[in-house]
Amino acid sequence: MARAPLVADAEVLPEADRLDDFPHPRETRALYGQEGPQSVFAEALAGERMHHAWLLSGPAGTGKATLAYQVARAALAQPEERDLFGQGLAIEPDSRTDRQVRALSHPSLLVIRRPYDQKTKRFPQSIPVDEVRKLKNFLSLSSIGQGRRVVIVDTAEELNQNAANALLKSLEEPPERTIFLMMTSSPGRLLATIRSRCRTIAMGPLAESDVKRAAAQALTTAGKAVPEAHEWETLTPLAEGSVGRALVLLGGGGLALQSRIDQVLAGLPRLDLKTVHALSDELQPLAQDRKFQLFMDLLQTSLARLISAAATGKGAERDVSLAKRLIGDGRLATFAELWETLARDKADVVSLNLDRKSLILGTFARLEAASRG
Repeated sequence: MARAPLVADAEVLPEADRLDDFPHPRETRALYGQEGPQSVFAEALAGERMHHAWLLSGPAGTGKATLAYQVARAALAQPEERDLFGQGLAIEPDSRTDRQVRALSHPSLLVIRRPYDQKTKRFPQSIPVDEVRKLKNFLSLSSIGQGRRVVIVDTAEELNQNAANALLKSLEEPPERTIFLMMTSSPGRLLATIRSRCRTIAMGPLAESDVKRAAAQALTTAGKAVPEAHEWETLTPLAEGSVGRALVLLGGGGLALQSRIDQVLAGLPRLDLKTVHALSDELQPLAQDRKFQLFMDLLQTSLARLISAAATGKGAERDVSLAKRLIGDGRLATFAELWETLARDKADVVSLNLDRKSLILGTFARLEAASRG
């Protein structure tokens, strides 16, 4: 009789925590720029001093999920699977535990995240309580390997109120040898009682060199072209320490959008109407929602850089020069108010499905007026 496969074949469904067709964090081998957090977990595991609940807190795209899966592999690995020549959290590549974690088939690993609805073909806006209720059955099963269980929550701020309360009960009465690894980019949105029961690990933005290495790893694994040197020079500052943001910029045409934003801003106080109308026409359709939101994010970030340069005199030479010409000393408050208006109007357009073209044209018209003084 043929042996059953280690990992059963299953229908591949979209995942809320996967970025396009790039490798999922559980499939990512190397984590760059977070050696401190890695060491904390490695020492806790080696000394059998693992706290029952951990909160990995930091900006999106800085390696929180990749670290969580590294910890899960190390915690669940058999002694013979540990990488004798490696350090910290490493286990043997393609070992049984490694394959099971990558396939989400390890019986002692539970991942709580927004589920894909096959009927609506969409993800819910939050993690429903039914996902957290899976804990009851999961914790009733016998653990294997090192006798540990690992629960990953990605992300904690996406838990709805009932789900958060249900999770809190497990944190208040932690099951023996069970490790909760929760990720958040907005710790202030979590229940204070959840935060108080977790040990927080801060994971800050990555250095530009680490963003470059991590993004190159993801691109190579996905079979995509790695940017040229001059493209990295533009990309890494825009990424703001986030690998995820760098990949979104590359995959969503972010560099081209930024170039057009720069072109319009550099031409102020004379507004480049041809470029502005072309942008508004291109981003108006609902099918361009992701590109529209990326554009608005880049525009907000560009304005924030100029405002900061005007206020401090520091920043990239181009930003300082442009800020001095457009904002100077007397229009700082006007531009700051304009940024706040843009953030508010963008939120309204997205939530109420208002006209995007009007937002783009109106924003640049206000920028033109503000730069004229």
